[in-house]
Amino acid sequence: QVQLVESGGGLVQPGGSLRLSCAASGSIFSITAMGWYRQAPEKQRVLTAAITSGGSTNYADSVKGRFTISRNGARNTVYLQMNRLKPEDTAVYYCHARSRGDDYWGQGTQVTVSA
Repeated sequence: QVQLVESGGGLVQPGGSLRLSCAASGSIFSITAMGWYRQAPEKQRVLTAAITSGGSTNYADSVKGRFTISRNGARNTVYLQMNRLKPEDTAVYYCHARSRGDDYWGQGTQVTVSA
């Protein structure tokens, strides 16, 4: 079992920055990948960025060059640095972890980009 707790969402103006954090607990040594998904109103949840246990990263085309996913040395916290935010980045952001074939989700954190 893996538990995920997100923090760092909020309201920001277009062009601004936010950093999301996701702290994992439980069976963290079995995690093979962690990442962030987002879900805008009336849209499906989609992958935003991910990092594997080996350190490989993957980004949605819409955020490449603006968002950066990283993790701490203990590999139990994942960050999403979001720069040059746009109104279309507004969504609930969910932390995700994959462990032993199972998917785990955080509770979600709201990010609103608006003037």
